[in-house]
Amino acid sequence: MIKTIAFGGGCFWCTEAVFKMLKGVSSVLPGYSGGQSANPTYEQISTGSTGHVEVAKVDYDPSLVSFRDLLTVFFSSHDPTTLDRQGDDIGSQYRSVIFYEDPEQKREIEKFIAELNAANEHGAPIITQIEQLGKFYPAEDYHRDYYAQNSDKPYCQIVINPKLAKLRGKFAKLLKG
Repeated sequence: MIKTIAFGGGCFWCTEAVFKMLKGVSSVLPGYSGGQSANPTYEQISTGSTGHVEVAKVDYDPSLVSFRDLLTVFFSSHDPTTLDRQGDDIGSQYRSVIFYEDPEQKREIEKFIAELNAANEHGAPIITQIEQLGKFYPAEDYHRDYYAQNSDKPYCQIVINPKLAKLRGKFAKLLKG
């Protein structure tokens, strides 16, 4: 049975590229969630005024990848201690948030964050928001599979490549062949 979760950890180009590499992940779609207006555009959400977050909606098979592994990768691939900011990406549209599908996921997320805070691995409290996944709006076509189509661009070289290198080094056993 395929399950869904949506991760907001800064720019969705980064989040999409990270999760596309994982075994058990059948699809990753960049888009927008958590806001008030219907059918937002990238230009609208970029202002930070719609309440939407850039997210990657991840469909995964729990028999092939554990939810805990997905959470581990998510919290390792961005800074979950900064409010409305990931590197040079600033605004509520870049906030750290997980949009869960069911109450079991919510409980697991809360437990995982409590464990991270107790271990103080990040040096500051985790501020990642936890919200139920409501309406998800797919991003415009040019955002989809952005890294694969633009890996030579400076943003990909400077921001995404280091995240992917970290993923390869730290989580090799979770990666697709």
